[in-house]
Amino acid sequence: MLIVDASMRPDDIQRRIDAIFGRMERAEFGDERYAILFKPGRYACDVNVGFYTQVAGLGRVPGEVDIAGHVHAEADWNGGMALVNFWRGAENLTVRPPDGADRWAVSQAAPYRRIHLAGNLALDDGGWSSGGFIADCRIGGTIRSGSQQQWFTRASTIGGWHGANWNMMFLGVEGAPPTTFPEPPITTVSDVRVIREKPFLTVGARGAWGVFVPSLRRDARGPGWTGTASGTTLPLERFFIARPGMTARRINAALRRGLHLLVTPGIYPLTEPIRVTRGGTVVLGLGLATLRADGGAPALTVADVPGVSIAGLLIDAGAQSSPVLMEIGPRGSSRDHRADPTLLADVFFRVGGAAVGRADTCLEINSRGVIGDHLWIWRADHGDRAHVRVHVGWDESTADRGLVVNGHDVTMYGLFVEHFRRDNVAWNGERGRTYFFQNELPYDPPSQAAYRAGSPHDWTAYRVADHVREHQATGLGIYANFTADPAIVVPSAIVAPRRPGVRFTDITTISLGGGKGTIAHLVNDAGDAARAGAIRQTLRHYP
Repeated sequence: MLIVDASMRPDDIQRRIDAIFGRMERAEFGDERYAILFKPGRYACDVNVGFYTQVAGLGRVPGEVDIAGHVHAEADWNGGMALVNFWRGAENLTVRPPDGADRWAVSQAAPYRRIHLAGNLALDDGGWSSGGFIADCRIGGTIRSGSQQQWFTRASTIGGWHGANWNMMFLGVEGAPPTTFPEPPITTVSDVRVIREKPFLTVGARGAWGVFVPSLRRDARGPGWTGTASGTTLPLERFFIARPGMTARRINAALRRGLHLLVTPGIYPLTEPIRVTRGGTVVLGLGLATLRADGGAPALTVADVPGVSIAGLLIDAGAQSSPVLMEIGPRGSSRDHRADPTLLADVFFRVGGAAVGRADTCLEINSRGVIGDHLWIWRADHGDRAHVRVHVGWDESTADRGLVVNGHDVTMYGLFVEHFRRDNVAWNGERGRTYFFQNELPYDPPSQAAYRAGSPHDWTAYRVADHVREHQATGLGIYANFTADPAIVVPSAIVAPRRPGVRFTDITTISLGGGKGTIAHLVNDAGDAARAGAIRQTLRHYP
């Protein structure tokens, strides 16, 4: 961690920031992790944000850390292509670029949160990009999406928006464009029904460190930090500070003593899960802190308790297959936590790519009333080609399901799930809601028979169980890119019960690469096929 203080010499600050970026600009599958944390004050610097780097202010509100300069993500290292600009973040800052514009050219797992930007914002760098996520921000100028294939913006205020390609969604955003789906493909919903913003690290005027936990908001619109922002500051003394190399046994002993958990940057190999058993526990990762599930156990489990916050973590699958990488509530959980829901914010999962990884399911939610706010659940479609460590393949890095929801009243904001070998999302709970979904089906099934092996039905991107009576999802983009066998056909992108309480709005399917694979229908048997010669299809409502 680099803690930046306004008393430091500006050239020293810049030198240290540049050194971190120099190490992380190309480190897509590297092992280093960094958090650059600015204490309250005014700064003049340029912060270029590379892989596995989180840049955050430590103020109570964004205005307490004021940067005259840029806080930006570029794709220079990849010829302007931001398609793999993953795993980085900017949070809790006021940014005043001297030229009136900044750039955040990213794809998945790169949150832009709690930022006050005095200027315009570009979301691409000239080449293709596949993002992304903005939340709890105030952008004074216009956001230009450029080549972004999709984007989700939540609970923010923006000066304007320009651009749309496949699936742009706005939820509770002041200044958002109106719904025009399918041309241009913009979906706007007026407010956020229920949300708790991500907790964040702070330091007060007298040097007291803590973690601020924002209060639950209902029917929210615009950022939560304007006006009177409510919440609770937990003193840092109530946190166990984990460092790389610590065992789950030591961490669990601290959690049993009633402490919260702050996970500092690094990689944590775990042969048993971190176990959260107390309601209201905060687990906050810094600098893309990475929990690796070694030995076939989960990386983290949560009991059926209310008000837990899990935020800022990357969960890696190990070489020995885990039945599940993260479990929220044991199976059979039945307590009603809607009044004090558990939050998963900026929680990312990876199977393969950096190393061989295997899991049956990445995330299983069994508790009731859980909120997911920006999840990327990824079975890797590529690896570290520069070092000939690819670690991908149909039979090498394996995972069947990305997300399984068994709990009732679960809500997802900004859900990204990609490349799983069976149903990417399997939703079995009642009254589930998803606002924005991005999915790519697996690239690598060697044949239709191999893709369906051992199954009574074809797999899909998003399946709602037959018994479910009520479910809603809005703003869904589902894409096929069957590079190993372009003849593969997926009968339906979404499979769900045919009843009035199950509804889908603004769905897009695309056959990428000019038609590598076919998605025959969008929902059940509704909609035309995305295929070679007709690569993009849309559906406004189902039913």
